[in-house]
Amino acid sequence: MNGKKFYSTGALFADIVPVVALDDDKTVIVFVNRHTPGLNIIDDWSGMGQRTTASGTTIIENIEVEERDILRHYLAFEEQTTIGAVAQIIHAAVDVGIARAAYKDAIHFIRNYTRPWIETDFEHGYEEPLIIYGVGEISVKLHAAEALLKRAGEFIDRAFQEQTPTSATEASIAVAEAKAFADEACIFITNKFFELSGTKSTLEQFNHHRHWRNARTHTLHDPVRWKYINVGNYYLNGVNPPRHGAF
Repeated sequence: MNGKKFYSTGALFADIVPVVALDDDKTVIVFVNRHTPGLNIIDDWSGMGQRTTASGTTIIENIEVEERDILRHYLAFEEQTTIGAVAQIIHAAVDVGIARAAYKDAIHFIRNYTRPWIETDFEHGYEEPLIIYGVGEISVKLHAAEALLKRAGEFIDRAFQEQTPTSATEASIAVAEAKAFADEACIFITNKFFELSGTKSTLEQFNHHRHWRNARTHTLHDPVRWKYINVGNYYLNGVNPPRHGAF
């Protein structure tokens, strides 16, 4: 096996590294011991966010593969399954988690540090109507993202119980909806944070920019624009979503 993979999340921490490969043009997963000769993981991840994920580059040079180490991944996609939905709901949950952390920090900062605009007579920032309005916005978006995430989890649970292609398809669509909105809510909240909190919130001592950096980086994991395409095609034209691990 030969190849090179940029953005190999967690590989530096792993004892066993799963490698997606092609075997006669069919996708397989090969499990490789971290210390196998020919496997080189470089600590070169310099992304602005997700800095502790150890997402370095993996270089694979002439690694001998044993049959016992091969998982024939393509078999999971011969019909609609929940593999993609399970993989994607994890990423949706990460985005919602970032949004929730930023929201919590925003409330704390506004309550303790933010000052009202000079054209008002308020003593505290948390009394200013436009700040209150903004907090209302991020509250609604966070709670909507959480609700869609919970709904997607329920669809996955149902698909596990029913074990049918239809239920698996419905789970994939529900997760895609949750992922698409979590992406938007996450970026909106982590950005709105600074607008509502004021200049002081950008000081390095608070490290609040980590929320936006993590959100902006993680939401690039797979293009949300294709979530909307596939969701729309499903509801409008009855076209089932693609069968792969990213949906």
